[in-house]
Amino acid sequence: MAKKLNIAVTGLNAIDSPGPGIPVIRALKDSKEFDVRIIGLSYETLEPGIYMHDLVDKTYQIPLPSGGQDILLQRLAYINEQEDIDVLIPNFDAELFSFIKLEDYLKKSMGIHMCLPTIDQYEQRHKVNLNEFGDKHGIKVPKSKMIFSTAEINGLMDEFSYPMVIKGKFYEAAVAYNYEQAATHFNKISAKWGLPIIVQEFVYGTEVNVTAIGDGKGTTIGAVPMRKLYITDKGKAWAGITLDDQNLMDLTTNMIGSSKWRGGLELEFMKTKDDEYYLMEINPRFPAWVYLAVGAGQNHPEALVKMALGEDVTPFKDYEVGKLFIRYAYDMIVDLKEFEQISTLGEL
Repeated sequence: MAKKLNIAVTGLNAIDSPGPGIPVIRALKDSKEFDVRIIGLSYETLEPGIYMHDLVDKTYQIPLPSGGQDILLQRLAYINEQEDIDVLIPNFDAELFSFIKLEDYLKKSMGIHMCLPTIDQYEQRHKVNLNEFGDKHGIKVPKSKMIFSTAEINGLMDEFSYPMVIKGKFYEAAVAYNYEQAATHFNKISAKWGLPIIVQEFVYGTEVNVTAIGDGKGTTIGAVPMRKLYITDKGKAWAGITLDDQNLMDLTTNMIGSSKWRGGLELEFMKTKDDEYYLMEINPRFPAWVYLAVGAGQNHPEALVKMALGEDVTPFKDYEVGKLFIRYAYDMIVDLKEFEQISTLGEL
């Protein structure tokens, strides 16, 4: 008989730049070992996952990460009183710092289990520290530098040339081919995500990504590589295919082994025409395309839940090559009273 669990999940924004929450929930609903009741944790009242009642059984709003840990803890205490949460899976970079800090306390005081990277791992993989991370773990990383104003851009020309990549500290990136574009991207991204902005060397090649999970002791529990087949104007994969790429798999297992990564992650690489791999980003949580791994034979969210509960997890041995995901959009019809309820009461 499947074990019944109450699992809380963030990242319900299934929009054109989707969060990982809905695919994580779909993976958990597919589990043969767990019978899950899903508690959605939302930040905005129009996150589509709130209204997907076939996937999300109950939703509560939680404070934005900028509100701090104390107010988050108070809200989680209330939610836990109502739902008796067994496992919580955060899915946004910006919220992870608070959840990592609260992980031990939530487990001891509320019985809420998580499986997250350590603070050191979270900080070391940050975009501003990625070059050091690459040097430490033997991975090629494009040259990058953080800046705090557009006045610094022209001063970088001794080190960088156009095109260059302008990145936010949490999300978003854009390629600039001249100063005007660089300044425009800087202002747009910093207005949304704050400072610093990261300027990164542009690497020509094909983007290949990996969704993976490590046990915190150096073992790779699972890893599935993917190449984007269709990319939106925001750089998000709208379709992708699993790859047979042993070099990419070796890079992933070596990095997880060297860093002893704990929990889910996404590795973003650029593969050049000379078959060189450059690590562009490490996202310290599952990607929005993680359900492709489930379709290819590796249910990473299910494995994460087992690890959070302290259960033994057998590493996945293989996956199906040539599996595609194709994302789509559709219109849900929602009663106004539901929107009013989540807006006024903070739960639905």
